[in-house]
Amino acid sequence: MTQETEHVKCLIIGSGPAGYTAAIYAARADLKPVLYTGILEGGQLTMTTEVENYPGYPEGIQGKDMMKNFRDQAERLGADIRRGYVTSVDFSGSPLAVVIDEQKIVTADAIIISTGASAKWLGLESEQKYNGFGVSACAVCDGFFFKGQDVAIVGGGDTAAEEATYLAKLARKVYMLVRRDQFRASKAMVNRVLNTPNIELIYNSEAKEILGDGLNVTGLSIINNQTNLESKLSITGFFVAIGHHPNTDIFKGWLDMDETGYIITSPGSTNTNIEGVFCCGDAQDRIYRQAVTAAGTGCMAALDAERYLAAKEDATLFI
Repeated sequence: MTQETEHVKCLIIGSGPAGYTAAIYAARADLKPVLYTGILEGGQLTMTTEVENYPGYPEGIQGKDMMKNFRDQAERLGADIRRGYVTSVDFSGSPLAVVIDEQKIVTADAIIISTGASAKWLGLESEQKYNGFGVSACAVCDGFFFKGQDVAIVGGGDTAAEEATYLAKLARKVYMLVRRDQFRASKAMVNRVLNTPNIELIYNSEAKEILGDGLNVTGLSIINNQTNLESKLSITGFFVAIGHHPNTDIFKGWLDMDETGYIITSPGSTNTNIEGVFCCGDAQDRIYRQAVTAAGTGCMAALDAERYLAAKEDATLFI
């Protein structure tokens, strides 16, 4: 049976702040963008409760409501937003090609990747139960809600150390659970943690269960992996800082990536190593991972795609 095939001018893979912003700018540039949302429509932000650090929302806004605003704006300007998941790609020639839901082939003159990154979790059932209600994977995003409270963070690398010191500026006490008897973090980050008085280090320890009242986090059950002794911490916030995984597996073998899987873009642009393929948001940003920076790179990707397509059209006029 022959697969259905469609050609579009500009294809955007993934939603969220980066994808929707790219769609807004691409639509205004008359690139007639088609955006496939991916499995989680609106991206990770739809799993966030209140967002207070995005400009333009002085009273704050629910993450899912903000993403609906982004989508509505993109659609109003002419973006074609569809539910669907890209299951494979072929960047060997022009036009570029992708397969949607293992059924439909879509070819495109330019592709913008905005598939984001997902936080790594511990795998506790209670972790997902209280996600957004005391459990978070982003201290910069959610630390503000725990001013003057006691919180815990798990992780032993640079990210965990950095987020622990950030939380220490807001929280009354930060318990830091390190699985081994030493950090994986750099010496500079370790010294920063050790010199922060309201961070209490708990080595050789792991989170066993997040405790709550059915609505919010109230405590944490931990276990010493050397002695098997269990204890409880009284906390209202639990932060997971064991890393992120960029959602880029389907592009392996085509696009240049770093050792973790983040797509490498040319400095000062969203260009990848494949002509006509651009990347924005958390799929290429291992440092900031904020909604506002993702939106900014989404704008960049649309502008880069517009310039690329304009140059390509100009070139054909002189052939």
